[in-house]
Amino acid sequence: MSFTAVHRRAWLSEQDCDLGSFRALVERTADPADYPYASAVERNVLLYDTGRVLGAKNRREVQEELVRALAEGPGVVVFRGAFPDHAVVDRFTEVFDSLIREQYAAGTTAGDHFAKPGANERVWNALEKAALYDPAAFADYYANPVIALASEAWLGPGYQVTSQVNVVNPGGLAQTAHRDYHLGFLSDEAAAAYPAHVHRLSPVLTLQGAVAHCDMPVESGPTLYLPFSQLFEPGYLAWRRPEFQAYFKEHHVQLPLAKGDAVFFNPALFHAAGTNRTTDVRRTANLLQVSSAFGRAMETVDREAVSNAVYPALLRRKAEGADAEWLDHVIAASAEGYPFPTNLDSDPPVDGLAPPSQADLVRRALAEGWTPRTLRDELRAGADRRTS
Repeated sequence: MSFTAVHRRAWLSEQDCDLGSFRALVERTADPADYPYASAVERNVLLYDTGRVLGAKNRREVQEELVRALAEGPGVVVFRGAFPDHAVVDRFTEVFDSLIREQYAAGTTAGDHFAKPGANERVWNALEKAALYDPAAFADYYANPVIALASEAWLGPGYQVTSQVNVVNPGGLAQTAHRDYHLGFLSDEAAAAYPAHVHRLSPVLTLQGAVAHCDMPVESGPTLYLPFSQLFEPGYLAWRRPEFQAYFKEHHVQLPLAKGDAVFFNPALFHAAGTNRTTDVRRTANLLQVSSAFGRAMETVDREAVSNAVYPALLRRKAEGADAEWLDHVIAASAEGYPFPTNLDSDPPVDGLAPPSQADLVRRALAEGWTPRTLRDELRAGADRRTS
């Protein structure tokens, strides 16, 4: 795949976030001739007729077109009628509503990454919760061939599906424009620490999607997109900058969706949920985040046990004068440095978009002089919070 870049230095910085270069990438028009399986191109969004695509003789040819669309093209595709049997969607909506009612009855509410708390009703890890609540409804829903077609096209076999239900009620305000998991959930400083080739790699490890569980007129606030924005290599450092936010507000596109439609997009695409300006539409979507099978280490390592074993040695070395860089090298080799996957119900983000990782706790322990017992208790509590 090809990601156009402003240059090929090994690391990116805020100096690379040039709005002029960004505009040169996004101010283009998708040519329908490049996407023969698409039934239409509307405001640079590719629209596919599900029956036609699934009935194509050459499945791999269709998938090649989807990859081209997501990687080098507009970055977003819509499948009209991906769930032609609305009874399957409605039954799963009932499951989602039941899960939301149970959350309220338990006195818990789920926060959101990019919107004010309380604006939305959200169910984290809806995949597992729905499967346990109604296995038959789960099976009928996830047997859907469009989900498999798009997921296999972008990620290959062995992909891992996760799901979060998002309900934006009448009056719910729009999200801020953003990029998604992985690097999109990190602060600018943390994202800048990763070399440029990781910024190019991250988008091919995840596919973002959404299934409309109700009709979504534009007034209800379906997702806003900026086609071609996934091509901007420094985008993980740029999306928070005010000039990029302002450009997104001025130039985004937004299309209505019908119940049963499905959208898939490159996670590096600038996007945001819109404002629900209706008085009667509970805009309900099943947000799909599909991950590559390769996003895992070769060996199973109990990094909690390793961190606890090594921590007394770190305390001694620090007392003997070891500097922060030396200590950090050991922490990187022993503790889990990335906070995901986690249970976002019990382990919500703190001071940002991600909860603290094991490595964050070990660094804090050294800085504050925790005893080994205190660190052990905190690591165990963190592990418990991450458990589904």
